[in-house]
Amino acid sequence: MPDFGRQNKVREVLATLGERGREALRRHGYDVGDGFVDVLSQYQTLEHAARTERLRDLEGLLGELNAPG
Repeated sequence: MPDFGRQNKVREVLATLGERGREALRRHGYDVGDGFVDVLSQYQTLEHAARTERLRDLEGLLGELNAPG
């Protein structure tokens, strides 16, 4: 089971959880877009995304990402 935290990168969420991770990010305001071509955003930490207001409710997102299946 994954254990995501504030320092995980958006790329890690997508690589580990695939479409489930993409949907969770979208529900929390982070749109990875089609093909996710913005290389810098791929390496952005979840904490940084929240701090720059690209992501809402970081704690809620982490709970969702770490929930079983």
